[in-house]
Amino acid sequence: MEKAITKEILKKVRRIEVRTRHMVDSTLAGSYHSVFKGQGMNFDEVREYVPGDEIRSIDWNVTARTGIPHVKKFTEERELTIMLMIDISGSGGFGSQDQSKREMMAELGSVLAFSAVRNNDKVGLILFSDFVELFIPPDKGRKHILRVIREILFFQPKNKGTGITEALDFVNRVARRKCVTFLLSDFCLPGDFDDSLAALRPKLLVTGRRHDLITVSVTDPREQELPDVGHITLEDAETGEQLVLNTADPWTRQAYANLALDRSRAFCPYCAQCWP
Repeated sequence: MEKAITKEILKKVRRIEVRTRHMVDSTLAGSYHSVFKGQGMNFDEVREYVPGDEIRSIDWNVTARTGIPHVKKFTEERELTIMLMIDISGSGGFGSQDQSKREMMAELGSVLAFSAVRNNDKVGLILFSDFVELFIPPDKGRKHILRVIREILFFQPKNKGTGITEALDFVNRVARRKCVTFLLSDFCLPGDFDDSLAALRPKLLVTGRRHDLITVSVTDPREQELPDVGHITLEDAETGEQLVLNTADPWTRQAYANLALDRSRAFCPYCAQCWP
């Protein structure tokens, strides 16, 4: 039984690897390099001078030896640290389509990880529920990336709650150098949504000042609107609380859609022009 489970895990990791490698090669290779710039310059080669080259880059030793002006060519020092912060709380297990939200986050995390390794960057991983459940320090290499993907896919959390503020505090403690931090979550915040969001915003601002923080909200279509399927029971995957709704009632469906839209607007107030 254990061998069968291990085989299935390896099969799924391999499928993720193949699929995301194609996306990296065909879509992200250039854009990743242009968006996440490194710091410093490394010497690359010497070439002949052409009009318009910076005079200060002339290599006088090679010029004197060959009798032809040559300039030094430098490339950007690319090594960055990419930190993946992924929400593995109970709500991530929901999915009305082919994938759950956690599987979507795993695939997105895999794309980012493979993009980073192709650019010789380090990748670290933080998996969190209402506390940090797993931390993998940043490192390089295919073996390390495959471990990161395996943990994203198959790590079994101890708790079901969501604690984004705790995860942000953690990354600010462990990442002493500036890094590109991706926060992947469905942002199903505990308690009153507005109060929880108000408490979260200062943490996001602090982390954004220390690092390049990029938040990615992963949602499911059924979290935006309800189908007309009569009476259904909804259960909170993190608290177990249940609620019975009559989805045949147009007012109920509209109220549900309005609530989802209000939460989206509240979470991203600077992108209000993106919403109808």
